[in-house]
Amino acid sequence: MHQKIKSFIETGEIIKKGDIVYELIHEITAETLPLIEKLNTEVQSEASKRDLLEKIMCKKLDDTTSIALPFRTDFGRHLSIGKEVFINTDVMMTDLGGIVIEDKVLIGPRAMIISVNHPQESSLRRGLILKSVHIKNNAWIGAGATILPGVTVGENAIVGAGSVVTKDVPDNTTVAGVPAKIINTNH
Repeated sequence: MHQKIKSFIETGEIIKKGDIVYELIHEITAETLPLIEKLNTEVQSEASKRDLLEKIMCKKLDDTTSIALPFRTDFGRHLSIGKEVFINTDVMMTDLGGIVIEDKVLIGPRAMIISVNHPQESSLRRGLILKSVHIKNNAWIGAGATILPGVTVGENAIVGAGSVVTKDVPDNTTVAGVPAKIINTNH
């Protein structure tokens, strides 16, 4: 993780428009977006897809992990994806604040994982607030679910399709709804 950006994740401090870090973020995003465009608009072999994903993330992707296209991210370098992960088609990961996906996670089509927010104060609204998202081992994120900044989805947890997760999900728990609420435990 880029050290200058990491400090904003740790402190929760607002990155204001015009800050040096704000400009750095946009420089990295400008490098990432053409790779995402190429990934999603050209025919990819498994090898070329994996190569582009590794360039976007600036790290190796485990051979047991599978990501269906199209796949979207705006930053890419703050994604950490474990082993035996399956990410279905048209998933969006806004990863500037950091997204950690542990092993054996399933992510349904059109899910969104968001690690960036904006200040409520109107004069600061163009600024960025970064809060990492953590998806623990063997969790399942249903189709069209949205995971918001700062959320941890526990081990073996299930997020129902179409849910909006605003709070941490305990281990071995199923949540569903808008906002997501616990509907089942101990599975």
